[in-house]
Amino acid sequence: MELYIDTANLDEIKEAHDLGILDGVTTNPSLIAKEGVPYTDRLAEICQIVTGPVSMEVLAVEADAMIAEGKICMEVAPNIVVKLPSTIDGIKACKALADEGIKTNMTLCFQAMQAMLVAKAGAYLVSPFIGRLDDISQDGTELISQIRTIYDNYSFETKILAASIRHPKHMLECALIGADVATVPLQVIKQLAKHPLTDSGIERFLADYAGAFGK
Repeated sequence: MELYIDTANLDEIKEAHDLGILDGVTTNPSLIAKEGVPYTDRLAEICQIVTGPVSMEVLAVEADAMIAEGKICMEVAPNIVVKLPSTIDGIKACKALADEGIKTNMTLCFQAMQAMLVAKAGAYLVSPFIGRLDDISQDGTELISQIRTIYDNYSFETKILAASIRHPKHMLECALIGADVATVPLQVIKQLAKHPLTDSGIERFLADYAGAFGK
């Protein structure tokens, strides 16, 4: 499973990158707004740190405007992936950009048929939002499972990017189902490497060594 960080904060991206396990970055207008930095400036800064895919979301909502904005996004850096909504207009824009060799990330996917349509349109990534489905008492990871089955049935090459991940259990479930990518906040990345028995084991080893040989 590829691991992306979901943030526009440079310090968080650098910290995740320094772990040596970061494959890419996802951003959105809300994350950029928190940073108070012009969108293209921040994405250019991110692409100086990360060489893998970096998703940059369009602000347009109509197909022709999405296509035009998507081409502008690609001027930021060669590893930009244009992020489009999983709507009728987004699907049209996805097809047009894919035909020109531009990679797209189809975001705000909440049902499996959206995922099937964007795959047929040539999407590079599809982003099902599992946490937001859980918030309204639906099973977010079941959506990942449905998309995995459909993509395997028909040999779609679109990668499943599990998004809106809230905790390590989400990560475990997505990994077991076979999501290709997960995008997570830095806090969750850190939680993946934590276990109380690991911490207590280190303390015990050090205490035993100190007891035998001194500090």
